[in-house]
Amino acid sequence: MKAIWNGVVVAESDDIVTVEGEHYFPQAALKSEYTSFSNHRTSDWKGQAYYQSLFVNGEMKADAVWHYPQPNESAANLKDRVAFTAGVAIVD
Repeated sequence: MKAIWNGVVVAESDDIVTVEGEHYFPQAALKSEYTSFSNHRTSDWKGQAYYQSLFVNGEMKADAVWHYPQPNESAANLKDRVAFTAGVAIVD
């Protein structure tokens, strides 16, 4: 699968975990040259999510990528994985 934003593939992998309709890519599949830091955090049943923004072709999509550095036990399969917000196309 590929994650595409602003016409650029920002992540690509065949190793995808799907939880609640969200596709989680291995963190290593995320192309770091398109990410930037974000202070945004949220919490849910999976744990505390940390966010990054995407910066592609001169445009920024704030808080577009998230991951759980220390997921709760019930979401342990999401460790070292990233997911994308609406507007980032996930395609086969």
